[in-house]
Formats: sequence, C-alpha cells, structure tokens
Amino acid sequence: MTTTVQAGRRITPTGRLILPAADIDGDRDLWLRARRQGLGSSDIAAILGISRYGNALSVYHDKTGGLPIDGDDSEPALWGRLNEETVAREWARRNRSVIQKVGLIANTERPWQMCTLDRRVLECPLADGREKCAVEIKCRDKMKASQFRAGVADDVLVQTLWQADTCGYDHIHAAVLLGGNDFRQYVIRVADHQQLVDDLRAAGERAWQQITDRQPPTLAADADPEVLLDLYEQLYPDRAGAVDLSRDYEAQDAVADYLDAHNDETEAAGRKKAAKARILGALGDAEAGTVLDRPYVSLDEQARRHCDFTRLAEQWPDAYSDCVEDRVSRRLTIPRSIREEHNA
Repeated sequence: MTTTVQAGRRITPTGRLILPAADIDGDRDLWLRARRQGLGSSDIAAILGISRYGNALSVYHDKTGGLPIDGDDSEPALWGRLNEETVAREWARRNRSVIQKVGLIANTERPWQMCTLDRRVLECPLADGREKCAVEIKCRDKMKASQFRAGVADDVLVQTLWQADTCGYDHIHAAVLLGGNDFRQYVIRVADHQQLVDDLRAAGERAWQQITDRQPPTLAADADPEVLLDLYEQLYPDRAGAVDLSRDYEAQDAVADYLDAHNDETEAAGRKKAAKARILGALGDAEAGTVLDRPYVSLDEQARRHCDFTRLAEQWPDAYSDCVEDRVSRRLTIPRSIREEHNA
C-alpha cells in the first residue's frame, strides 16, 4: 500500500520535512534548488568519490551556484525514476508493509544534512509495526549485479546510512531491481556500520564548511577524469581569451603528461598495426587461426552504418535539414613548437 505524506514539521525521529513529495513531483527544479541548502545522500557519495555522477568539486560548485539547475535526467536516471513506484509497490507487497512518499528532509540538529527518502516505511516487516525506517529504491543495469552479490553496492550503502543518520533511523531497507527483472532486497543496519556513519558525518561537516567558506576542495590524484571533464564543460561553456600559465607549474606538468600520453598512444598504435600485419600474413587466405586445435585468432565481419551526407543533401534536402545539425566541440591543441621542445 502506498500513501502520500502531507506537509508538516518533524516527521522522523530527527528529521523535519522541508519540501513535500507532492511539491517535488509538481516542480522538479524547486527540489533541485532546495537541495542546494544542504548535502543529500547522493552528494555524500560524490564527496567520497564513489558516485557515477559527480565528485567533491562538482558538489561544491553545485551548492555555491556555479552549475546550472539541470532538471533533465540521463537515460538511466529517467528510467530509474519512472520505475521507482513499481519497485516500491512490489517491495511493500512482498513485505506486507505500508509505505509513504515523503519528500526532502533535513536533520533537526544539522540543517545542512539532508536526504530525499524514496519511501518512508510505516509498518516495518522487521519490527512491531512502529515506524522506524525507510526503503531506498534502486534500478541498475544487469552488468552491475556483481556489486550487489554480498550486499548493496558501496554508493547505496553510503546513501542509505546517510539517510538513516539524517532521519534518526536504526536501519534502512533497499529494494533493488537489476536488469529490469532481477528483484533483490536488503537491510542496512546502522549498528553494523557505526564507524562509517561517524566518518560520513565528519566528511559532510568538512564539505559543508568548505562550501560555507567558499573554499573549493582539493581532489585526490586519482579523481575520475571523465567526471572532471564533464564538470569543466558545465562550468565554462563559453571560453574566451588567454590565461598566463608562466607560474602555474602544475599546469605545465599536465601539458607534459598529456604529450607523453599522446606519444605513448602513437607508439602503441604503430605497434598494434605492425602486429596486425604480421597476424594477417600468418593467416594467408584463411579467416581464422588455431593453436593446438583451440581457436586463437579470427577475422570477424562487422557492419557499420555509413551516411553519404553529400548525396543526402542533394537528393533529400528537407530530410538533411531536419536530421543533420552542426555541433561545436573543442579540441585541445598544443603548438608544434611546444611539442618539438618537449620531445627533444
């Protein structure tokens, strides 16, 4: 059974309602703006460097207004949100429980500590019917199944513990749908992870202090570069002018590392082509090779779509104008003189 929570004040042992679920459903941007007043469960996962969608620096720029309010979901996030109600209802049915949509909650003692509960559990299947917990809903790709073999994935563990600490619960349930047809459920108990809960709160306090003081965090050397590249694209969509890097030795070292990596890629590509030529020479007119009757190497056919844009524009100009668009991107360029000086 699913019901809806009305606006109120304290709705969990240590949490008060900031924004009801009905308001979130009606205006997603309103929720995104409200979340900037604190750190949510997905933020703490990003701060710890275990999120697929951000890191400590992206959280900092989001909370300080450096990033645009983006209410558009990625494809995985969109389908996860659309399937949330179905998974929640199934968890309630299997556990003969009663659940409620809640909304954005802030801790009563630490207002910056926030979470958006997927569902509050009014009749916990593990307790005597009193409301003590919530259930977190996750929809993940089947390729992520190994992350849930011995329990929930690390990011889900961090998020649920943050929710429990925010709301004053002693445990949180997790309902996970893998690949659209593999339903799993877990119980995350605070008592089993008390040290981690303390560490999460300390990390959150440090991060929020940095945000309050407008002091950007320093990222670990192994921070995911894909996340950083996406962040810098959002922060600086319109670039112009030049900056003096004469005294920025870290930037100069980065240019040197980039050139070294480029040289390594070029050398590796050459070795790969040379090895392929030797393999094809050994195959002769055969399409496959074996070693001790075991398949060892083969040439497999593969199809790739190709579009003749010139012919399309000439014969079907309307279709060309409807389907083809120019997209501007930036390529990192290092002058030839700098490259020659580096390689000398």
